[in-house]
Amino acid sequence: MTEEYTVKIGTRRSALALAQTDLVIAALSKAAGPSVKFEVHSMATMGDRDKTTPLPSLGKGLWTSELEAKLVNKEVDVIVHSLKDMPTSLPEGCVLGAVTQREDARDVVVFPRRQGGEYKALKDLPEGSVVGTSSVRRAAQLKRSYKGLVFRDVRGNIDTRLAKCDDENGGYDAIILAAAGLLRLGYDERIGQYLESSTEGGGLLHAVGQGALGLEIREGDEKIAELIKAAVDEDTMMAAFAERSVMRTLEGGCSVPIGVETKWVEDEGEKKLRLKVAVVSLDGKKAVDGERTEKIANLEEAEALGRSLAEKLAREGAQEILDAINKLRESAPGALKVSDA
Repeated sequence: MTEEYTVKIGTRRSALALAQTDLVIAALSKAAGPSVKFEVHSMATMGDRDKTTPLPSLGKGLWTSELEAKLVNKEVDVIVHSLKDMPTSLPEGCVLGAVTQREDARDVVVFPRRQGGEYKALKDLPEGSVVGTSSVRRAAQLKRSYKGLVFRDVRGNIDTRLAKCDDENGGYDAIILAAAGLLRLGYDERIGQYLESSTEGGGLLHAVGQGALGLEIREGDEKIAELIKAAVDEDTMMAAFAERSVMRTLEGGCSVPIGVETKWVEDEGEKKLRLKVAVVSLDGKKAVDGERTEKIANLEEAEALGRSLAEKLAREGAQEILDAINKLRESAPGALKVSDA
């Protein structure tokens, strides 16, 4: 007789987090069969509760640490994270056990409905237009190319941000969001422009892990480790480990302007991973960019690729940029934010 047991899954309480958890449960249920039941334990994390403090000032782990405490205490068996929210250094006894197939990793532009399709791209916006984002990574990169735009913080879940964008009194001429969240919640029609490294007018590299889901488990929990293998997408997992290695090497968190872009490409008849990285100062005036393409066969090689490229960029000035940002954070709490506008 097949053993029956219940797997307790921890996740955030937002609509997006719950939708993402449903996707994971669907994949695991199909592989595990009827003997395994899943029980969702959702909670509002610090990042969900604090709606006023600029995200860059909240530090690492704002979406994850409270859930990880439940994992360590065996209140849940696995946590479903948006991988971009996961710090690259996990608590003792916790491991990243699986990474799912990636949704579209790019950032996108959303224009207010009241504009009626007047603007199709960021480059169409007139000087002085206000662009909303809570990410210093996005703002810093876009300031490189769109010097006439004004960037202002916008907080909240996806529904809240869309409402603020559409509000005639909100003051936003566009907002920047992750494509993955909009697509998973069925807001495809709100996407006005996709942003990537080759975007006309100025590119944007996405956040480390963006678009993928990470399943965090207790180290040594072989039963759960075996179960979640059904959710693994190997190509995404190797790309994500390369990206996370970049951030870990540069000692950057989710609130520093490190952008990445990974893509599997055919090169000289072989399948290889192309990794692009950009580190940009808060004002967009200093930047260090790098790119490397290598044949990758496992997670160790993926991490080595990310580490090697990050070390090269650090020598070329990336570390100087990040040191200045960290010094600002330490000397003036709350000073690290998208804009003063």
